[in-house]
Amino acid sequence: MVRSIKNPKKAKRKNKDAKKGDGSSSSAPSKPTKVWQPGVDTLEEGEELQCDPTAYNSLHAFHIGWPCLSFDIVRDSLGLVRNEFPHTVYFVAGTQAEKPSWNSIGVFKVSNISGKRRELVPNKPATGDADMDSESSDSDDDSEDEGEGGSGTPILQLRKVAHQGCINRIRAMSQNPHICASWADTGHVQVWDFSSHLNALAESEAEVNPGASSVFNQTPLMKFGGHKDEGYAIDWSPVTPGRLLTGDCKSCIHLWEPSSDSTWTVDANPFVGHSASVEDLQWSPTEADVFSSCSVDGHIAIWDTRLGKSPVTSFKAHNADVNVISWNRLASCMLASGSDDGTFSIHDLRLLKGGDSVVAHFEYHKHPITSIEWSPHEGSTLAVSSADNQLTIWDLSLEKDEEEEAEFKAKTQEQVNAPEDLPPQLLFVHQGQKDLKELHWHSQIPGMLVSTAADGFNILMPSNIQSTLPQDVGV
Repeated sequence: MVRSIKNPKKAKRKNKDAKKGDGSSSSAPSKPTKVWQPGVDTLEEGEELQCDPTAYNSLHAFHIGWPCLSFDIVRDSLGLVRNEFPHTVYFVAGTQAEKPSWNSIGVFKVSNISGKRRELVPNKPATGDADMDSESSDSDDDSEDEGEGGSGTPILQLRKVAHQGCINRIRAMSQNPHICASWADTGHVQVWDFSSHLNALAESEAEVNPGASSVFNQTPLMKFGGHKDEGYAIDWSPVTPGRLLTGDCKSCIHLWEPSSDSTWTVDANPFVGHSASVEDLQWSPTEADVFSSCSVDGHIAIWDTRLGKSPVTSFKAHNADVNVISWNRLASCMLASGSDDGTFSIHDLRLLKGGDSVVAHFEYHKHPITSIEWSPHEGSTLAVSSADNQLTIWDLSLEKDEEEEAEFKAKTQEQVNAPEDLPPQLLFVHQGQKDLKELHWHSQIPGMLVSTAADGFNILMPSNIQSTLPQDVGV
């Protein structure tokens, strides 16, 4: 149950030049390539980790001022499946400011997200002289290649809506993405219409300094104060537009039913089945009346809104708090869960009647899992973030293949020296952010992930997360 950002401080624009020149000397003797394991290997005095830009098709960092505990990617009309750089992405995010009155909801657009699709097996061995500047990893070393993906720095355009109190979690409705719901630490849930802000961003190309953005005072469409405590759990139905669930730290879950496009009726009689705080909620991707919840009590519950206010079933999922869950929208029998003890599990809901539904269990992370989400494009792939400052990507369909490994090493002409105890399902490890809180895949840009942490946002597209979608499907 790791939630708040420790000692929130307002981010400042970094001096990019200050990061260069402090790394290892170019005259130092070369060492064999080695996989560095976070939490296992230690850095010697004077050593520092540097980002390898060749591991990414795209990598960019940015901030909007105060750190954000939660954000969501706003669905747009720029194309259902987009594979060509540069990209444009719309977001909503809620701040964790030092004082309640300093908070806001950021509605923003990041455009000119450049990148380059890289070969998984390089044509020639790397020389080791690549620029390791992680601020713009995809443009520095590929400037000679005319444009798979544009060039320059991403453009941030930001509009702020005043908000009293910190935002615990925020979600945009997929069917009507200008409608967003936010959970506040004041104990209120609010629903907003951000269409005017999104329209203004769509028509503008001028970059805005996050510190100079004006703050708009806006009245929410609805403000609900019926919860007994603040909460974090919130989810829009992917099946029924406008249907919303909110859960609080007093173990209560309330159902919101839309009565029009801009009004809701909240059931004052909550769903109750957990003995501790409800941490996350997920609607079924296929059934309009079924949802799941997880709790500090270590359990996951499955509910049917037609069958009363108690869960249909509940099972022990972890030996510690269950912080987050994700329901697979491509394989609806699969539910992923992440725990406070650093473990995460995959549950096959078809096996619940037999008792044990766990089909995979991973103990790679050693600190609490803060976010977990299935890929919207690959049914066996999911991403996980942890308080150990790692974002990991996993493909559950993979198994260890020694012949394939030997062939890959021969093509790259190098000995990777990969640790034997790394799970074969582990595809990618992303680092560099402090106090990671939440991640999301972009449903319209295959392979793109966005994460938020105490020191800002990262947009990343790992080079080994290649889409199996046809390359000419752009809309």
